[in-house]
Amino acid sequence: MQSFFKPIIEKCDGCERIIAEDNERFCKTYANPEAKWRNGFCNFATHAKPEIIVQKVRINPLKASKRASGK
Repeated sequence: MQSFFKPIIEKCDGCERIIAEDNERFCKTYANPEAKWRNGFCNFATHAKPEIIVQKVRINPLKASKRASGK
């Protein structure tokens, strides 16, 4: 019998949403795990966190002092 859920891929190893049935492992949240990882990151993954890129912003000291003084 063909299952609606497809087996997980290597990137899914370690996720808490994996269930095992008939010697196969499936994602209990998403039917096609390979499609979720196609864009680089699965938003359902519990074992991986997205990389957040922080950019340093240059602040004008004159404007900063005016804002701090309340004018």
